[in-house]
Amino acid sequence: MMNGVLPALITPFTKDNKIDKQGLKQNIGFLIENGVSGIVPCGTTGESATLSIKEHEQVIEIAVECSTVPVVAGTGSNNTTEAIELTRFAKDAGADAALLITPYYNKPNDRGMLAHFKKIANEVDIPMIVYNVPSRTGINLKPELVAELAKESNIIGIKEASGNLDQVTRIIEMTQDEDFVVFSGDDGLTLPIMAIGGVGVISVVANVAPKLTVSMVEAFQRGDMDEARRLHLALAPLIRAVFLETNPIPIKKAVELIGLPAGDLRLPLARMSEDNERKLKAALNDLHLIKK
Repeated sequence: MMNGVLPALITPFTKDNKIDKQGLKQNIGFLIENGVSGIVPCGTTGESATLSIKEHEQVIEIAVECSTVPVVAGTGSNNTTEAIELTRFAKDAGADAALLITPYYNKPNDRGMLAHFKKIANEVDIPMIVYNVPSRTGINLKPELVAELAKESNIIGIKEASGNLDQVTRIIEMTQDEDFVVFSGDDGLTLPIMAIGGVGVISVVANVAPKLTVSMVEAFQRGDMDEARRLHLALAPLIRAVFLETNPIPIKKAVELIGLPAGDLRLPLARMSEDNERKLKAALNDLHLIKK
């Protein structure tokens, strides 16, 4: 089972709005050098909603090609057929697992939600992590549905970003007899979620603070709660800063500020306000992450 820190990668773009292939490789190398357990291309943080199918495939291929840690490819869609096609591509490309978001916009009922994930799981034999983020999708994957999905042999876990610790507790309680893991999908809740049985985080802030995030998770894993708590509190201001505006607007600016490839955002996202940028820069400086 995967665990630890898996950064949800940004997708760097060139000045002419193409995938920055070398920049993506550089960013992945930086993360691996700093001890991450895996990487997650083509998630929300990677601006997957504005990537074409061809670009989506290209990013997955690059991630698989240059990574020495497991690759969990974002392959979700609100179109079940498209999700199956992307997941099949990820498997063929050599990804270790797929991350599948709940169907956004459609707002399926419980029966439809189960059928969506089960059909993908039955069509493509690859480990799958479902992704619950109601603030982005408009729908919540209930603990009862997660428990049902956990019975599928290749649905191995969930990225839980509901922000509801009671819900996370119920998921862990209801799936404890299955080979199923829970990742935090909220950087600010990583330590609390691990305290109740989570195994790590699919992280935004780790794009710029991988070593600190890894150190916090590893401290918890070895039972050093004082150190885990210290690092959790040290990271908290930066975590708040990278969510001052819609993700990935601030984290992409943060990646740029620490000297790594980022490029512009794709519309309809636009650059953050000057005031929020100042706050972000201050948070990065407080952790000595901006090179002088």
